[in-house]
Amino acid sequence: MEKDPKIETGSLETVEPIGKRVLIRKDEDKKETRGGIKLPDNIEIPTITGRVVAVSAEIEHTPDIPLRKYDKVLFNPKGAIPVDFEGDNRLFVVEVVNVVAVFRKAGRK
Repeated sequence: MEKDPKIETGSLETVEPIGKRVLIRKDEDKKETRGGIKLPDNIEIPTITGRVVAVSAEIEHTPDIPLRKYDKVLFNPKGAIPVDFEGDNRLFVVEVVNVVAVFRKAGRK
């Protein structure tokens, strides 16, 4: 079932990014590395990954910006604006310039 690209909330109706921005749900924080090294809770990672859950109308209609809903991205959290209504603090409004990479499967554009 395909939902509207806006996020529904309890007290607010929706969150829709405006301008050259996307709404990203950051991935869960990693507690250990692939090699099994436990990471401290207060570690500051300069870039983090997440999924695009909504794109602004401007981005949707700009073919030069290769971001679409559900893309997995790497972004700089220093330029991200937290959206604090879900309680888990995992939603961020991010300007396109702070999205530094998109993960794609081989052969997909």
